[in-house]
Amino acid sequence: MKPEIANATILVVDDMPSMRAITKKFLKHMGANRIVECENGQQALSRLKSGRVDLIICDWDMPVMNGYELLKAVKGHERLAKIPFLMLTANANRSFVQRCLSAKVNDYMVKPFQPSTFIEKVSKFAS
Repeated sequence: MKPEIANATILVVDDMPSMRAITKKFLKHMGANRIVECENGQQALSRLKSGRVDLIICDWDMPVMNGYELLKAVKGHERLAKIPFLMLTANANRSFVQRCLSAKVNDYMVKPFQPSTFIEKVSKFAS
């Protein structure tokens, strides 16, 4: 059962403050109240281990720990593996998509994205 978006804790991971702000704006428009931000996968992994998260929205290309490394860590962790993971990327090539799917990503979105696409994808996991 997917959580109501107003009650869901959503983790937004992106090294670019502008992308985090856009993502937060879309989430707030959808009714999200609990949005946590991290600027790289390492920060996100620490946050995930210390508290409840219902959805991860993560950029692929970041310093320190990239989105793919975070995805593998999350899906390889017994308690975290069930958290839906939405990958954001500017890379739409076939090998990227295959790597994400092999690592058990729940869905992905190519940047720049339309607000309607964002709402459709996020609504799969929180409504």
